[in-house]
Amino acid sequence: MFKHFLVPVDGSELSMTAARAAIGFARLCGARLSFYHATPTYFPGYLGAEMVVADPRVDQAFMDAMRKRADAVLEETRGLAEAAGVPCATRATETDAPHAGIIAAAEAGGCDLIFMASHGRRGIGALLLGSETQKVLTHCKVPVLVYR
Repeated sequence: MFKHFLVPVDGSELSMTAARAAIGFARLCGARLSFYHATPTYFPGYLGAEMVVADPRVDQAFMDAMRKRADAVLEETRGLAEAAGVPCATRATETDAPHAGIIAAAEAGGCDLIFMASHGRRGIGALLLGSETQKVLTHCKVPVLVYR
C-alpha cells in the first residue's frame, strides 16, 4: 500500500477538506504525509516601453505576504495531522506553475501517492487556466488520488 503521500494545499476550503481526508486515509494506511504549498512567483506590475520598473518595497511586501500565507496554511495542516497522530512534513516553493511544483515536490520527497482536491479554480479562471489537478494527472508518473 502507499506509505508517503504528498498533499498539495492552498488554504481553500476544498483543499483543506482534502487534507483532512488525506490525514484519515494516511492514518488507516500507516502512511506519512508531506503537505505542499505552491507560492506564486512575483511579477512586477509596472511595465515601461522596454523595461520593467519595480518598487523593491512592493516586491518584498508581496513575497513576505506569500511566505506568511504559506506558513499559515502549512502550520494548520501540520496541526491537523499531529492531532490525528499522523507523521508529516511541510514544504513550500515559489513557482508560477503549481502543477510543476507539485510534481517536483512528490518526486523530490520520494512520495508514492499524490492526494489532492478535484479542483481549485472555478468559473472563468478554471476555463482559461485549466485545473492544476488535471495538469498533475496529465504530467505526473506518481499515482494521483483525486478527492471530491
